Amino acid sequence: MNVETFVKILDADFYTGVPDSQLKALCNYLMHTYGIDPKHHIIAANEGNCTALAAGYHLATGKVPVVYMQNSGEGNIINPVASLLNDKVYAIPVIFVVGWRGEPGVHDEPQHIYQGEVTVKLLEDMDIKTFIIGKETTDDEIANAMADFRNLLAAGKDVAFVIRKGALSYDEKVVYANSNTMKREEIIRHIVAASGEDPIVSTTGKASRELFEIREANGQSHKYDFLTVGSMGHSSSIALGVALNKPEKRVWCIDGDGAVLMHMGAMAVIGTNKPKNLIHVVINNGAHETVGGMPTVAEKIDLVAIAKACSYPNAVSVDSFDKLDEALQQAKSSNSLTLIEVKCSIGARDDLGRPTTTARENKEKFMVFI
Repeated sequence: MNVETFVKILDADFYTGVPDSQLKALCNYLMHTYGIDPKHHIIAANEGNCTALAAGYHLATGKVPVVYMQNSGEGNIINPVASLLNDKVYAIPVIFVVGWRGEPGVHDEPQHIYQGEVTVKLLEDMDIKTFIIGKETTDDEIANAMADFRNLLAAGKDVAFVIRKGALSYDEKVVYANSNTMKREEIIRHIVAASGEDPIVSTTGKASRELFEIREANGQSHKYDFLTVGSMGHSSSIALGVALNKPEKRVWCIDGDGAVLMHMGAMAVIGTNKPKNLIHVVINNGAHETVGGMPTVAEKIDLVAIAKACSYPNAVSVDSFDKLDEALQQAKSSNSLTLIEVKCSIGARDDLGRPTTTARENKEKFMVFI
C-alpha cells in the first residue's frame, strides 16, 4: 500500500514516534511532508515519551494522534497505556502504528525473535484492538478497519495497525546527512586500538555490527565484546553493572546518540556511582541511522554539559581523529569516569554484515573472559 493512501485513511494531523526500518515509508513521508514540526510531527526519545506526548496533544485539541514505533518499543508504552490512556483511567484515544520485526515465519535478527512472537498478544493484553497490514491487504480492507476503529476511539479506547515487512511504500527519496566528516566504523576502529584487551559493551544497531567486523578483520577474538543487539538505550547500564562488579578491569561502552536519548536517566545513575574504570563513548551522528537515518535531537543538545550535570568527572566532545585519539588516551590514563562525545557522519558500508555468532555464544565467551 502507498503510504499516502494509508495516511489519508488515518485522517490524523499529528504524528509522534520512534523511527523503525519497517516503517521507513511512513517515516520518510512524514519527514518529506512535515520535517520536524511541533504542530504535526515530532520524533520522540522513546516510545513511552511519544505516547505521553500524544496524550497531551489529545488533551489540548480533542483530536486523535498517531504514535508510530517498532514492536520492540511495546515495553516502553505499557505503563502509559495501562495507567494513562486506558478507558478505565483517562480514556485517551491513540492510533498506534507498529512495525512488526521478528514476525513468526519471517527471518529476522535474534533480538526480534521473541518480541515478534508476542507483538500482537502484548497489544491485545493492553486492550488495544489490532489490525495487521501486509503486502496483500487492500485499501478497502484498511478503510473498513479504520471505520471500525473510529467507534473504539470515540469510546476512549486505543487501536493499532501492525505493519508487516514491505507492506507500506513511498516513492519520494529522502536523504539524511550532516556536516560531520568522521565515519562511525573508523571511530570504532580507533576505540578498539585504544582499548587493547579491555572489555567493550556496544549499543544495538550498526555500531555492534561494525565492531564485530573489525574484530574479524583484525583476527581478534570476539570475547572482548558484549554486543547489545537489542535493548536500545541500555548498553551504558549494562556497562555500569560490569564496571562496578569488575573494578580491576577498565570497561568501555560504545553508545549512540539515539540510545542515550532513549533512556537518559542512565547517565545520572552512572555519574552518581562514578565508576573509575568506565569510559562512556557516545558516537553522535544526530540520527536513528540503523533504521533509516531520521533525525534525533542530539545535534541540538549539549551532551558534555549533561554528563557534567550528571556528575561525570570528565566529559569532552571531539570532531577529529587527532582529538579522538588524544581523548581516548587521556581517558585511559585518568582512572576516572569519562564521557567522550564523538561527532560522526551519517552512513555505513552497503556490504556491512551481521554477527555470525549467536547472542548466547557472545554472552558466554564474554563472561568467561571477564
